[in-house]
Amino acid sequence: MARYFDIHPENPQRRSIGQVVDLLREDGLIAYPTDSCYALGCQLGNRDGIDRIRTIRHLDDRHHFTLVCENFAQLGQFVHISNAVFRSIKAATPGSYTFILPATKEVPRRLLHPKKKTVGVRIPDHVVTQALVAELGEPLVSSTLLLPGHEEPMTQGWEIKEELDNQIDAVIEGEAGTEPTTVVDFSDDGPEVVRVGSGDPAPFE
Repeated sequence: MARYFDIHPENPQRRSIGQVVDLLREDGLIAYPTDSCYALGCQLGNRDGIDRIRTIRHLDDRHHFTLVCENFAQLGQFVHISNAVFRSIKAATPGSYTFILPATKEVPRRLLHPKKKTVGVRIPDHVVTQALVAELGEPLVSSTLLLPGHEEPMTQGWEIKEELDNQIDAVIEGEAGTEPTTVVDFSDDGPEVVRVGSGDPAPFE
């Protein structure tokens, strides 16, 4: 049965954030709000958590997981990024974008796209998400909480708890967006918008 945390959207309670992070460090899987929509998240080394995300969402091995990062210093440990690409991404973050980039050796192989060796990264503009990642001290492995057969992601914490109570370890109730991120692929020479979502795609078109 999932634990339920009601965390203040502007002044997250440190004790609650600490309890959620303790669950993550114990290989827990959480549902949490972001500036785009709700996401499933676990720690980088949590093989079971990653498998559970795949099972819940019916994902194959070509799915790009996203590393939700606190800042550019952290993001730069996990992806290779040129100066030109850095400037483009810097101008759009924090925000509702996911960027596909070549991964460094810091990223576990099971998170990589099998052919491209790429991974998604993003820096969200969301107080609670930022508090979680800062307390955890490393990126959250994440995937949009879009269930099989659903056309739109889930947006209410209590609904998520009802639906996934026995499949995840915690749900954070909070303010979230209603659209997934805009996804921009930088794995080749120039940007390619592969999904239009809540971030304005215009700067990358």
